Amino acid sequence: MKKVVIYTDGACQGNPGPGGWGVLLRYNNREKTLSGAVQKTTNNRMELTAAIKALSVLRESCSVELYTDSKYLQQGVMTWLPQWKKNQWKKSDKKPVKNQDLWQALDIEASRHKIHWHWVKGHSNHPENDLVDALATQAIADLYPKRCTFRCLK
Repeated sequence: MKKVVIYTDGACQGNPGPGGWGVLLRYNNREKTLSGAVQKTTNNRMELTAAIKALSVLRESCSVELYTDSKYLQQGVMTWLPQWKKNQWKKSDKKPVKNQDLWQALDIEASRHKIHWHWVKGHSNHPENDLVDALATQAIADLYPKRCTFRCLK
């Protein structure tokens, strides 16, 4: 089974607001980056989207080490998701799960792989996390090139 390392991040300027996601994939000595943006979204949706996009480009079942700075994503996958599925996408308070569409898409993509989910502290000089954060933030700036006042411009 191929071993792939993935770093993901989502960003949002306002919550909701314009959002972006960034991905770094490593396989052997090769790297690939991906990014994208949405005009109106939330940070949590961008975190989920980054993981979905990363896993969706893998053409075969892989052993994946996936790094995220999102506790929402990591805890959701490792703790909440099995119970949500068991309860027909309802939380313990019987309310619908937020971002259900993305959780379901992530569940499908994740089921194809053996994934170890890792949390890293965001904005703490972690080189790969800083890179995917920059990709996500730049993707937002690319939506609005003439009025970018986001932190991507230093």
